[in-house]
This record gives sequence, structure tokens and C-alpha cells, in this order.
Amino acid sequence: INPNNTIESCTEIFLCKFEIPKSVLNPDTRQATIDKRVGFAHEFYDKYFAQTYTNSPLACMTLISPNRNSPRNHVIDTITIHCFVGQVSVERGCEVFQPESKQASCNYVIGTDGRIGLVVEERDRSWCSSSPENDNRAITIECASDNFAPYAINDAVMKSLIELCADICKRNNIKALKFSFDKNERMNHLNGVNMTCHRDYAKKSCPGDYIYNLEPYIADEVNKILNGETPEPFEPYKVRVSLVIREGAGAEYPIVGYIPVGVYTIVAEENGWGKLKSGIGWIPLDSVTRL
Repeated sequence: INPNNTIESCTEIFLCKFEIPKSVLNPDTRQATIDKRVGFAHEFYDKYFAQTYTNSPLACMTLISPNRNSPRNHVIDTITIHCFVGQVSVERGCEVFQPESKQASCNYVIGTDGRIGLVVEERDRSWCSSSPENDNRAITIECASDNFAPYAINDAVMKSLIELCADICKRNNIKALKFSFDKNERMNHLNGVNMTCHRDYAKKSCPGDYIYNLEPYIADEVNKILNGETPEPFEPYKVRVSLVIREGAGAEYPIVGYIPVGVYTIVAEENGWGKLKSGIGWIPLDSVTRL
């Protein structure tokens, strides 16, 4: 059975293709039998499995977009972060998704000052990721960003993003966030991965390399909040050229990997070298820039 099917369609499939009682074979009683069984299915689902959806209290404004499906057909178990491609206010960010002609929306917008707006309620599916399947299970978040690559977001947006993701997880019983740079793991939710990207489903750079490279950091900081810990300060560095990663803080240490151009978090400095938050190793600080 397709997981995107409704309660009605799943009930009818099981009743008419597997169970096949006599009342289904009889044209005079077929529809009444289906309707009765669907009623039982809804009653059972509502009693034992229905998710009670709420919206984040962190949102300072609500401007609901008509571009949505109500209700979503999958429990919330995923977060998809997007770059807005513009340093917009939360008001403007919400307004953009109001025209039906836009044919796009999101669950939340974070404006350039960190304020959060609700565009599509969590019980509903937004039109955000070029994938109905993803949007039915994900909370989608548009973040005010530069309008040029790598589409960086500022510290206020990052702080609100982490807080919003933690709040979403708490209310929807998501125990931890996990990101992977492996597209297959993201799209198929393998090994606990529950953060997806717009670029997974369309020929887009969204969420931009700035956010994309920092998704492990975002997941780590959200998980600290979920575990009752204090998040670390956000201290991103831009790596300007591809670099080797050394085992220790010095050129004499063995090479343990390579790092491409991008944005990364450095958690310690020693002798002109920086230790990557990933724990892989150290890179020379003369080739990075503090953002």
C-alpha cells in the first residue's frame, strides 16, 4: 500500500482486494460495506493514532497562505530548511506566499531580524520542496538570506532557526535531528536521517551552500536543547580554498581528509590551526575567514 494513500483508500484496498467479504462482491451492498468499514477505520485511527497538531508559540505573526493541502497525510517527522534568497522582513516573507498564482508556500518564515511568521499551519502540507511526499511529512522553514551564493543567513536568523527546530521537535515527538551529506540517506530517511533539502527534489541550490554545510551544526545544537543542554555560540568560518585536514594542529600531522570550499564551525584554535566541529581534524586558519 502506498504510504501516501488516505485512510479511505487504504481501507477500500484491504477490504476489496484482500479480505473480500460477500457484501463487497454484491453490487447492491458493496458501497454501504465500504462506507461502514471506512467509518470504523476513522474511529480507530482517531482513538489510537491521530496526531494532535499545534503551531509554534515562537511565531510573532500569522498570515496563512491559500497555497496548501489540508490536512497533511503523514505525521511530522522531518524538517526541511530553505533559503529565501533575499534579506526580507518576516512581514514581507509571509506576504510573498499569499497570491494563489504563486503556487508556493512554507510552514514558517524567519525574517532577517529573527522574527518568525506562520504561513501554513503544521496540520497542513505546505507547497515548498517540489515534492508532495516530502512536504506531507516535513515542516518547511524559509530563512531570510543573501540573494547571492552561498545564500548566507545572519546570526539572528540562525538563532531563531535552531530554537524553532527544537520547538518543532518537542511538540511533534521527534527525539533528535540528524543530517547526512548523502542524498540517498536524506531522501529515503535511512539511518535516522530526518533533515531533507529542496535540492534533493529539484534542480535548485536551495538551501544554498551556507545552510547546507551547516546542517550538521544545526542538528547538533537542536539536539542539545532537546537534551537539556546549552547550545554553543554560533561561530562559522568560511573556507576559501580546498584544504587537507590534519590529525592534529600542525603540518607535521598525518592527513585524515579533505575539506571543500564552504562554511564550517571551528571549536578550538591552536598554533594557527582550527579544530573542525565535525571532529575529523584540524585545518590551517590562514585559509579561512570568520563570518
